[in-house]
Amino acid sequence: MSLPRIAIDAMGGDEGVRVMIEGAALARRRHDKFKFLLVGDEPKIKAALANHPGMTGASEILHCDDVVEGDEKPSRALRRAKTTSMGLAVNAVKKGDAGAAVSAGNTGALMAMSKLALRTLPGIDRPALAALLPTLGDNDVIMLDLGANRECDARNLVQFAIMGAAYARILTGLSEPRVRLLNIGTEENKGTEDLQDAAAQLRAASGLAMRFDGFVEADKINRGEVDVVVTDGFSGNIALKAIEGAARFVTDLLRNAFTSSLRSKVGFLVSRPATELLRHHLDPNNHNGAVFLGLNGVVVKSHGSANALGVANAVTVAARLLEESLIERISGDVGALEHRGAATIDRSIDLA
Repeated sequence: MSLPRIAIDAMGGDEGVRVMIEGAALARRRHDKFKFLLVGDEPKIKAALANHPGMTGASEILHCDDVVEGDEKPSRALRRAKTTSMGLAVNAVKKGDAGAAVSAGNTGALMAMSKLALRTLPGIDRPALAALLPTLGDNDVIMLDLGANRECDARNLVQFAIMGAAYARILTGLSEPRVRLLNIGTEENKGTEDLQDAAAQLRAASGLAMRFDGFVEADKINRGEVDVVVTDGFSGNIALKAIEGAARFVTDLLRNAFTSSLRSKVGFLVSRPATELLRHHLDPNNHNGAVFLGLNGVVVKSHGSANALGVANAVTVAARLLEESLIERISGDVGALEHRGAATIDRSIDLA
């Protein structure tokens, strides 16, 4: 099967061109059908491609030496969308020159550019940022929104649930992924009015390709008991940072413990296979590739500090979403829900 090529913002991320090209090359070694539009400074891209001869015939370069800075305000970056590597990569999706875009640059700027260029799908009010988190179960858990929307009403949360379930069906192969709303308790009377309204709508909806299981508390996100966790962007971003911080705390604590004495160093050698497995499981590069769900196009955000493996995983996520027709799935699910009128959602609220 021939895939649409993937636009790579080669200038984004902490290390820029070298890691982005190396990651794309690694993804192509895994799947030789990948083709790329590499957007960025042409001399730097060509220098990086010299180390990956297999990429030359699969890549086209779109020269651009203007870069969105990591701390740049989205509003300013948006005004430079036609001149920056990030903006041109997203615009390539809009024009049909690429099927998806991957960037490791400024998240706020990428969301603003993507929303303006691609717009949201019919029936979707706001896009949401979804990412994979490790669990104790067989599959990663998908969590959204992770920062695209600070405040969300019940309608937004219902839409996020539908989008997250469509994404989960692609990644996990489950026909009815387990979906829960993040809350301060699992009882039906807990949480805000919007959370309770969204839960009521999801319980009442029939025929959705998901299993709505009510609420989940933050300490259960990684237990493997849920496939999709839905929340507003403010709470989601806090929860994500807390989980990432806890993972770093555990690994640093183990490192300090194993180097504190000669006996502990011997203990480390004995337990090294187990600690390596833990390190691998918690390594964010193995779960890299957040997706802006709800847009009329595929845009994947790679972590700014991702290494080549992380970038390769982000590219692979983008390709898989194209292969599995994510946009069409979301459109079909939202359209079916609205057609059945299973959930009563107030359309009078202006969310623009």
